[in-house]
Amino acid sequence: MSAALVWFRRDLRLHDHAALHHALRMHTRVHCAFVFDTTLLDRLPRRDRRVEFILRAVEDVAAALRAMGGALIVRHGDPRIEIPHLAAQLGVAAVFANRDYEPAAIARDAEVRRRLHAGKPDADYLDFKDQVIFERDELMTQGGKAFSVFTPYKNAWLKRLAAADLRAWPVAEYAAHLAPPVADAPLPTLQDLGFEDTDLGALRVPTGMGGAQALFRDFIGRIDDYAATRDFPAVRGTSFLSAHLRFGTLSIRQLAAYAHAHGGRGAETWLAELIWRDFYHAILWHHPRVATQCFKPACDALRWDVAPELFAAWCAGRTGYPLVDAAMRQLSSCGWMHNRLRMVAASFLCKDLGLDWRQGEAWFAEKLLDFDLAANNGGWQWAASTGCDAQPWFRIFNPVTQSEKFDAEGRFIRSQVPELARVPQKFIHAPWKMSADQQAACAVVIGRDYPAPVVDHAQARLRTLRRFKAGGG
Repeated sequence: MSAALVWFRRDLRLHDHAALHHALRMHTRVHCAFVFDTTLLDRLPRRDRRVEFILRAVEDVAAALRAMGGALIVRHGDPRIEIPHLAAQLGVAAVFANRDYEPAAIARDAEVRRRLHAGKPDADYLDFKDQVIFERDELMTQGGKAFSVFTPYKNAWLKRLAAADLRAWPVAEYAAHLAPPVADAPLPTLQDLGFEDTDLGALRVPTGMGGAQALFRDFIGRIDDYAATRDFPAVRGTSFLSAHLRFGTLSIRQLAAYAHAHGGRGAETWLAELIWRDFYHAILWHHPRVATQCFKPACDALRWDVAPELFAAWCAGRTGYPLVDAAMRQLSSCGWMHNRLRMVAASFLCKDLGLDWRQGEAWFAEKLLDFDLAANNGGWQWAASTGCDAQPWFRIFNPVTQSEKFDAEGRFIRSQVPELARVPQKFIHAPWKMSADQQAACAVVIGRDYPAPVVDHAQARLRTLRRFKAGGG
């Protein structure tokens, strides 16, 4: 009987799972494992919603494996040590995993492969494409180079797409090859991992495979309206599936296959967003330097301001611009931010406050439940006009007009900024324009109950234009 070990990472599900499918097809005894990676966890605050989200997903996978006759082995440590050690302990012929495209993950996997072979030279380390539709160099320009502009990439993506690219990798029909439990060790608690309970339950974020499918079914009923509603944060217009895609509790192939088959403006617009995800993963794989540097090398010469007090005001949602503040408070309160607001908040940090995009990227990385390095980096560099296919540097979001356009009645603003609850629609986007009497009538004094704008947008815009003309534009 040949044995294998499947290492779960960003793929916490038991359906349409490439590595698990291939392991079950190729071996007669398949063990499954997940490692709570201390090299990552030790850098996080002790209350982190992502850790609880992952733990709930791991519990879901473990329960589903038990129901199928298998088990999930859970370790807490450095996977570069834990996985080779576990492979040797179990006597497996191969370790199976789904590929990750982040620079640190690539280095981690190379070290696991090296240690695995050092312990058993004939052991295999096999990895598979699973978290994107097209990866690495599967889509290239006619000149053999990586795409750096989204629209040509999207056109090539759609032209190449075939039924085989959306094929699911079944698991249940091969469940007889799952290895039975080797020990009845309980799963760790948050406290065992060194973390405290979060408000994930109170926020009613559905977790695990079941939560992912419930959200997807809900979105299917709204997908035809997606193109018309996706930019309005007070409307339930988006899929809310980003965290589940990030941790793989549902398959990208399932989503792309549905959108492609369903058709129509809403589904096509949503499919384009899934293609953006592939695009940013390809950018990160081809250009790993973007994790710390500007995609456009000339932009590394930009001289950003150093203003800790402005950065603190932005983080706290105290800039005096209601839509920006509402977005930042939503991020802090629930670990999520509407995509339109991510663009608005990022543009405000870089173009109004004049601060380095890396500061904002790091804050989002700490706070977002759905944090994904490729997408977060790509989005921030787009907003800062330093990245591939970037927002042109001379186009600068006006936070007031963005507010008027996408939250015209101020419904979202009032839901996140209670100080402005009584401000009439006429002033909700720029409350500093109210007279003293009007402020008193609304029970909000600007500068006391709610801050005055920390910068003047018109002046900040001119400073940004000068910044980019001086270097990097």
